[in-house]
Amino acid sequence: MSRVHDALRRAENFGTPQPPAATLPALGSMISQQTQASVAEPNVLQGLLEQIKEIPWDPNPEAHIIDHTKASDAPAEEFRSLRTRLNHVQGLQQLRSLVVTSASPAEGKSFTAANLAVVQSHLQGNLTLLCDFDFRRPIAHNLFQIDRSPGITEYLQGKAALSEVIRRVQGTNLFVLPAGETVANPLELLNLPEVKVLLTRLPQLFKWIIIDSPPLLFAADANLLSTLCDGTLLVVRLGATTIDSVTRALQSMSRNNVLGVVANGAKRGELYSKYTYYHSYYYEDDDKVKDAAPNDEEEEES
Repeated sequence: MSRVHDALRRAENFGTPQPPAATLPALGSMISQQTQASVAEPNVLQGLLEQIKEIPWDPNPEAHIIDHTKASDAPAEEFRSLRTRLNHVQGLQQLRSLVVTSASPAEGKSFTAANLAVVQSHLQGNLTLLCDFDFRRPIAHNLFQIDRSPGITEYLQGKAALSEVIRRVQGTNLFVLPAGETVANPLELLNLPEVKVLLTRLPQLFKWIIIDSPPLLFAADANLLSTLCDGTLLVVRLGATTIDSVTRALQSMSRNNVLGVVANGAKRGELYSKYTYYHSYYYEDDDKVKDAAPNDEEEEES
């Protein structure tokens, strides 16, 4: 058990190094005219919001995406807690772009990235962009039931403009950038200078850029993306992720910008009972309060 605590403590102690004052201004001057020309349009951020296509809020019922109309649900509270912590960190240091990854597949990174983006977008003026950079096994388009293409891969190959690949969920601050068409060389595509340009320019428009990436131990994509972003969240699945995989995932990263570890897959009784108790009281009238909370044994069996 001490090894688990050591691995998680190690992740928590990874501070996000602040870039030198001259780094960000210098980055713009480093972009050559040829690189700028390869980006879809010269002043792509000007009027971008007005050009983006809107889509209805229609998440896949099996995707477990947070419904803002069910504010008392325990998962929503957990993601709001994560949001609060990240927004606090953002007030202390540069933090606009965030990579969400895991050590291995099936640990909940896409679920975490999508729901974190949803709860961030609930705040007034919090324009949030969810980007699916997992070109190997993209899933964001399935979660929100939108077209996979055009997406990031088309944009990076010069086949579509940025305004054509981003979708806005109607009536919200949530934007989705799907992966796009399948490519034979995902890592080579991520090494294009356009990726660095894109991840530098988007934070000028969006308060949060949340990136879903492949697992660290199965592809180098997340490692590369973490060097281009301000911070990284590592998702682990309780009862599935091994101590060794967490340690190796942390050691594989080129940049020590892990902000923390998100524990996914808690048992229903461990997570839900406290929220069921707290939110189970409702007022039928000014004088009557009814306790509708099930007991802990019922929660654990459900």
